[in-house]
Amino acid sequence: MIESVEDFLARLQKRDPAQPEFHQAVEEVLRSLWPFLEANPHYLQAGILERMVEPERAILFRVSWVDDKGRVRVNRGYRIQMSSAIGPYKGGLRFHPSVNLGVLKFLAFEQVLKNSLTSLPMGGGKGGSDFDPKGKSDAEVMRFCQAFMSELYRHIGADLDVPAGDIGVGGREIGFLFGQYKRLANQFTSVLTGKGMNYGGSLIRPEATGYGCVYFAEEMLKRDGLRIDGRRVAISGSGNVAQYAARKVMDLGGKVISLSDSEGTLYCEAGLNDAQWDALMELKNVKRGRLSELGGEFGLSSAPASALEPGLRHRPAVRHPERAGRRRRTHPAAQRLHLRGRRRQHADHPGRSGPLHRGRHPVRPGQGLQRRRRGRQRPGDVAERHAPAVDGRRGGQQAAQHHAVDPPCLCVLRRRERPHQLRQGRQHRRLRQGCRRHAGPGRGLGLRLDGDDLDQLITRRSSPQHLVTGRCPQQCPAQG
Repeated sequence: MIESVEDFLARLQKRDPAQPEFHQAVEEVLRSLWPFLEANPHYLQAGILERMVEPERAILFRVSWVDDKGRVRVNRGYRIQMSSAIGPYKGGLRFHPSVNLGVLKFLAFEQVLKNSLTSLPMGGGKGGSDFDPKGKSDAEVMRFCQAFMSELYRHIGADLDVPAGDIGVGGREIGFLFGQYKRLANQFTSVLTGKGMNYGGSLIRPEATGYGCVYFAEEMLKRDGLRIDGRRVAISGSGNVAQYAARKVMDLGGKVISLSDSEGTLYCEAGLNDAQWDALMELKNVKRGRLSELGGEFGLSSAPASALEPGLRHRPAVRHPERAGRRRRTHPAAQRLHLRGRRRQHADHPGRSGPLHRGRHPVRPGQGLQRRRRGRQRPGDVAERHAPAVDGRRGGQQAAQHHAVDPPCLCVLRRRERPHQLRQGRQHRRLRQGCRRHAGPGRGLGLRLDGDDLDQLITRRSSPQHLVTGRCPQQCPAQG
């Protein structure tokens, strides 16, 4: 039987290596369910978790097709039939270069849980190919879809597996796929969702996902007494979901200020209007163009993805005033970036009198160490509050660099100390950096200073011939 979350994840990673997306999805669900599973161990004894993470079928096949130049191209096709415990498999098809077995297992795993919440008798699955429809002609897309369905049709059916659209699979692709299925199976059945209204599609099917996204956001805002009306909204993407999410936000009185695609971001300070939204629909669904073309047509700001920092695609639109700054930064890289920004702010405004808010704890320059979390301090608090005042002859930003990695328990080494003392200091610094994620502030280093003591220490040891480092092995006056 499973003894812990870590034990289960270790076995999963050993069994399915090189699938980080799938591992992450399983970990998030498992950590959420673990208290319930501990209280109800009969689920663990029945092997429910093992069955949840193992697909009932994983189908991989070759897709050979011919491009417009007569050359034969080969892609991989997939269909992950994850679970049919409560109904036939249901899940989309994704055509994108990033598609692989791990990505589709992650999507199929979550699709099972999402479908179960609808209260409808549907299982979960996912499929697709590493084919990229961007830059391909309609004829090339049609030939690929026909080749893809020539194998997939054996594994789907109205009471077996019902695929749908996803990234790279819109109304055009669904039409090509359904036409080939009808030809091969010799029957007209509802085996694909997302078809056009004139050949068996459902009313408001294209709008459903985008509208549902906005309805969900609207209900979240209502809990805080807020409304979408008058809000500035940044939307990620510009495909089917993003298009109709933008439409619903506009209908509710909000301003859609940003959209994005793989080449960059479109920014509209005044918010999209009806004419711009109509142009967006034609651009993306008929011309298959880029958002930069829309920006050029209407004089809107656009930025290519290469000009943006990784992971950043939008300018901030709205933040809840009571929740601003409360995000926990647990990753070491995120903590370092945050501290770097705080040090720059102190260096630029060393004499400011207002508080510098960091999370729920306002920090005032010269305030000393604040007691947080049962009397402990957090690494970097010293740098935030004392670096600008360390030495008047040395710039605040430069001084902050000497304090950047030190926890709030400092001693001082003279620059002209003997070599063995400096070597011991370097060894201690390496030890401290290697254990930083485990050693909390003031823990494991044997010394913790109060704010007043630290102020006196920095005032007494602020001359340029001193270098602030970690605690040295030998006793020094600052540690007495």
